[in-house]
Amino acid sequence: MLEMKPACEHCGKQLRIDSADVFICSYECTYCATCTHEILQNQCPNCKGNLEKRPMRKIKEN
Repeated sequence: MLEMKPACEHCGKQLRIDSADVFICSYECTYCATCTHEILQNQCPNCKGNLEKRPMRKIKEN
């Protein structure tokens, strides 16, 4: 199952599991949209692979 990391690995911004503005690489490195586009130029700094939108999950209601 895909790990839904809670924060951007570059800037530390908190990321919700239902956010459409989260990007990952094939190793599940996780980044916010700002870091992905403006700093990392859509490339993972760890594996050099491309960053794609992370699938969303619905938040479970209690």
